[in-house]
Amino acid sequence: MIVGIIEKNVLFSLTPHPLQEKLCDQLNLEPGSLEVRRFPDGESYLRVLTSVKGANCVILADLTHPDTKYLALLFLFETLRELGARSIGLVAPYLCYMRQDRRFEEGEAVTSRVFAQSLSLHIDWLITVDPHLHRYQSLDEIYSIPTQVVQGAPALADWLRGQNGLLLVGPDAESEQWVSSIAQASNHPYVIGTKQRLGDRRVEVTLPDISAYNGRKAVIIDDVISSGRTIGECVRALKAQGTEAILCAAVHGIFAEASDTYLLGTGLQTLVTTNTVPHSSNEIDVSELLVPPVRHFLNQVEGERR
Repeated sequence: MIVGIIEKNVLFSLTPHPLQEKLCDQLNLEPGSLEVRRFPDGESYLRVLTSVKGANCVILADLTHPDTKYLALLFLFETLRELGARSIGLVAPYLCYMRQDRRFEEGEAVTSRVFAQSLSLHIDWLITVDPHLHRYQSLDEIYSIPTQVVQGAPALADWLRGQNGLLLVGPDAESEQWVSSIAQASNHPYVIGTKQRLGDRRVEVTLPDISAYNGRKAVIIDDVISSGRTIGECVRALKAQGTEAILCAAVHGIFAEASDTYLLGTGLQTLVTTNTVPHSSNEIDVSELLVPPVRHFLNQVEGERR
């Protein structure tokens, strides 16, 4: 042990988050205290109130609406470093800027790479839940720091396992591998739809014949709900085949532009999400899935210290 250095692990969050207390309790982390406010001209003020000299700092931040959050996070990362933090890791239950993974039109910014390069400069490790990898095989392709991806499927499967008479519905071919694994783990049948994207906000979903599953409650499964248009079209397709009992379970509920209100207006009975992003629909806890990778990185840092 290095003499004069306090060995402790501290968790900070710029805004309240449902995972904050759970991670502190399960990992024996000290809750960090911050003073954060905005000046009248919109600039941020940040003060770290907890001593972090020699500490391993864990930052918890869901990166929804990143353009309003990221600069304050940079201030926090660099201030912790200046105050003597031993290491700084980020738990981002939802990871932003994964959509633009290539240059589709001349002159477009490949924002996923730019954001990853920027974030990698300020933290030592990153943990996230079900990022939208799509054309990337792993986060290592764009992040230069150690990363770990947590799968949300086991949490959804656990929640579904105790329920009877369900039919799981994946909205498109991309969802099949994910939905099939949840269906197998929860012991429910599933069907997969076909999606045609007609624009940024317009999609069309077609489902196979589901008459063999009459009387079952349909559960639309998705990783992210943003605009809600895909889910809304899925509800329409289910209703066209006579299904009345419909709910949706997703990992990340972003609900851009009040899409939760829109979805409930389509005839969807219930919205259920994990607690990666704070929302009234949070019914599924992913904290136990995050504990092992956080512990791994903290133990790794302590091992290097010794």
